[in-house]
Amino acid sequence: MEDSQEYTNFSKETWEKFKAEQRPGPIHMLNLIRFREQAEYPDGRVSTGADAYKCYSEISAPIFRELGGRIVWRGEHELSMIGPQDEAWDIAFIAEYPSVEAFLTMMGSSIYREAMSHRQAGVRDSRLVRFDTNIPGVSFGG
Repeated sequence: MEDSQEYTNFSKETWEKFKAEQRPGPIHMLNLIRFREQAEYPDGRVSTGADAYKCYSEISAPIFRELGGRIVWRGEHELSMIGPQDEAWDIAFIAEYPSVEAFLTMMGSSIYREAMSHRQAGVRDSRLVRFDTNIPGVSFGG
């Protein structure tokens, strides 16, 4: 994937907008993750990107569950039907949080901040997209 921008964190503007757009009820966060081959830790420790992300997951899981979070969907990339054929994701999942406030609480947790160092070391590119939850329908339009 030449000439593409890679994302591993949200901007200050996006973070402020996320915090300002609070509403009652759960939110779904679509996560698309691509690992670095080798993690990039500031202290130079050696790890694969996948192993660094596993460490992130293990540290952050208790706070995620404590706040009422759950994984509502997880899948493995098979084929890009529309879009760049070389754009594959190592992990894809949807995390549900009971509220925007629960997500904000998690992000403010010292445990979660510790976990984030492993995520930043291991992730080469990612997407995090917030969605409202809707009742499943019987057609693509709802």
